[in-house]
Amino acid sequence: MAQAALPKEILQQTVDAITAHGSIAAACRALDIPYTTFRNRARQAQLSGLMPQVQALLGGASNSPPEGYKLKGTSTLVDADGVARLQWVKTDASLEKLRAAQQAAFEAMCEELKPLPPVKLLVTKPERDLLNLFTLTDTHIGMLAWDKESGEDWNLSIAERCLVENLARLIAAAPDAEVGILNQLGDFLHFDSLTPMTPTSKHILDADSRYQKVVQVAVRVLRRSIDLMLEKHKTVHVKIMEGNHDPAGSVWLRVMFTHLYADNKRVTIDESPNPYTIYLHGSTLLGFHHGHLSRMIKLPSVFSQQFRKEWGQSTHTYIHVGHLHHTHEIESPGVNVIQHPTLATKDAYAARYGFLSKRQLTAMTYDKTAGEVKRNIVVPRL
Repeated sequence: MAQAALPKEILQQTVDAITAHGSIAAACRALDIPYTTFRNRARQAQLSGLMPQVQALLGGASNSPPEGYKLKGTSTLVDADGVARLQWVKTDASLEKLRAAQQAAFEAMCEELKPLPPVKLLVTKPERDLLNLFTLTDTHIGMLAWDKESGEDWNLSIAERCLVENLARLIAAAPDAEVGILNQLGDFLHFDSLTPMTPTSKHILDADSRYQKVVQVAVRVLRRSIDLMLEKHKTVHVKIMEGNHDPAGSVWLRVMFTHLYADNKRVTIDESPNPYTIYLHGSTLLGFHHGHLSRMIKLPSVFSQQFRKEWGQSTHTYIHVGHLHHTHEIESPGVNVIQHPTLATKDAYAARYGFLSKRQLTAMTYDKTAGEVKRNIVVPRL
């Protein structure tokens, strides 16, 4: 429904504020009025003839959307003489510009973070040709599960204790390899904003506590995991992949941890926003993808096309995915696609629809020339 014309004194106040502050953005901040509301007032002032120069401040065209938004359409109120009296501009936030703004905000925030001190390596003679891969996937930090409904409890405190303790067990049992990869394969966070819902489908989620507390637990779990690996491995590479539950969370985690470990030359954080990434260990190629964008059977062709040079250099190739919470492996000529289970419990949705996968955490050891040489699992005691 079209909004009624505003009183002339409000339109004049709008004109005076823009004139005094020099821009629409500055004026709306000074008056503490939402940008869209104030911009529509400015358009009414321009259409009413109170301020022709508003046209230029609005971007040179009456239907030009504000920075960071895209035009969806316009509605114009025309009188009996065919003269436009009011116009409403329908806008939608541009996803790319919002992501860019979000990235810039995270980077600015991280400039204030003090890098962490180095961690001492406790292993004296790690095997130079070996790499240990530890995969955390679909941990859903922030999920709430009730044992009466789903068979097991899960909340922030259980998630933190379960993830750190079981990863520590797995690291202790692994060979003394020179290289370690912490493969955080996506859906690390259960939800991605102040509202507990999936970002794309907007499904309401069972959530434990506030988003800020979820962030605090997630950061502590990753920090402790990296430090445990630094005690075991000479070099630690960290993958922070996007999942369907946390595409934005993966962004700020990558930026934050790049700054946190900026002074530790034994740690590298993969900053790539590509949902498909790799690591080449000698002639052994490891690929990583959450599993929400491509089916397992398609992944060899996706990786071979995206990473042709590295694909050609490898004699053993392993692609790691999560997403579906259970173990599955596809072996085809020259490549294995490995789907990892989760350490998290099932939620009410999974219990209701019979998704009853076994909980476990997996470590795989790779040789530079021989490929996979060892595989360990831990099953949670909690």
